[in-house]
Amino acid sequence: MATQTINKDAISNLSFVLNKPGDVTFEERPKPTITDPNDVLVAVNYTGICGSDVHYWVHGAIGHFVVKDPMVLGHESAGTVVEVGPAVKSLKPGDRVALEPGYPCRRCSFCRAGKYNLCPDMVFAATPPYHGTLTGLWAAPADFCYKLPDGVSLQEGALIEPLAVAVHIVKQARVQPGQSVVVMGAGPVGLLCAAVAKAYGASTIVSVDIVQSKLDFARGFCSTHTYVSQRISAEDNAKAIKELAGLPGGADVVIDASGAEPSIQTSIHVVRMGGTYVQGGMGKSDITFPIMAMCLKEVTVRGSFRYGAGDYELAVELVRTGRVDVKKLITGTVSFKQAEEAFQKVKSGEAIKILIAGPNEKV
Repeated sequence: MATQTINKDAISNLSFVLNKPGDVTFEERPKPTITDPNDVLVAVNYTGICGSDVHYWVHGAIGHFVVKDPMVLGHESAGTVVEVGPAVKSLKPGDRVALEPGYPCRRCSFCRAGKYNLCPDMVFAATPPYHGTLTGLWAAPADFCYKLPDGVSLQEGALIEPLAVAVHIVKQARVQPGQSVVVMGAGPVGLLCAAVAKAYGASTIVSVDIVQSKLDFARGFCSTHTYVSQRISAEDNAKAIKELAGLPGGADVVIDASGAEPSIQTSIHVVRMGGTYVQGGMGKSDITFPIMAMCLKEVTVRGSFRYGAGDYELAVELVRTGRVDVKKLITGTVSFKQAEEAFQKVKSGEAIKILIAGPNEKV
């Protein structure tokens, strides 16, 4: 794809601002500038809506992250570079990039160990007190902007962020070729976990949800089996999943991408002896957990938080090679001024992934 040089002076910095729960406005904000020689300025073309964005919009908080002042929403974005700092060698104006929306300190023990997603001083878009990417211009470190290859669209670029989340989860699960994987939850991240597990060579992939339409999509997307979770005990749901997929001993890997307590309980009963369980979904802070089953099975249990070193690069490569077709997840694209309507649709479950075009993007 040919690069397109954009005049930054002609770019609007109209932003979608959350003032308090349920109260959003459009506001022309001051344009950011490059203050670090290693930074770039990006015109945002497309932004996806994450569940966390909707949660802030509805509740004004997630855990101990509380919106106390007006905050720009959004963190799943792709855009076009309009200006680069004097030290930047990897990008140039006109390059199309996927934005990684969190920037660590680079100096703490976690950063030095390559686990920068655990950095206690992380600056993360649309997480109080930091503004997000539903705006016209975004300033970011160049090494957290990933150039999109020819053949990968900016719309696909906006889905690199949730795909990187799924990549990190599947890495945590240590999925191997030929294994069986059960994914609890068929929302965007759950669907992408199933797709990445398939790309890693999993032979049996079971998607579990309470909504049949989501499972119908999962079956056409990448799952070999689907199961509608029933209002029965976790043990009985687990038994039904194992019988459905022909896994009498249980699954090699179980990933919870829902955060729902019944799903988490079922997961531990689905995973095989000595198997691996990864918690990717976020729900209530405390739940009733079948710890005895976990111990008796000697299950390896891991958490997963955002993404880390190499996850974005792999996500881009999976899209470039066609091994994960993120286009299928895009329900539609709306103009910037329709952002609140898009949030309503996501909240009501009418869409898998809606993209909001940037304020300078024609739809």
